[in-house]
Amino acid sequence: MSFYRITQFTSSDMSKMIDFAETLRTEVAAADAESIDVVSVGEGKYLVIAKYADEALMAAATDINTQAFGKMIAAGLIDGENISSQSGETTFSF
Repeated sequence: MSFYRITQFTSSDMSKMIDFAETLRTEVAAADAESIDVVSVGEGKYLVIAKYADEALMAAATDINTQAFGKMIAAGLIDGENISSQSGETTFSF
């Protein structure tokens, strides 16, 4: 089964955030996620959906992901007060 970490954040300028995120691509790739998607849910709110092969990889990626979010917060591209995260294992798939 796969494991997912879903993180919600807000950004007032997603185009600048995307440009900045590109500079983090190599760092984030070291997290060994199977995939990482950023999804707009409207009104400046976004979800990061990261899929990992197992729980150990997801746990190991925590520091890398925290550092990446920290850099985006420091750059003023996302609101550090509105970040929330949940994780879990796939129960079933269609």
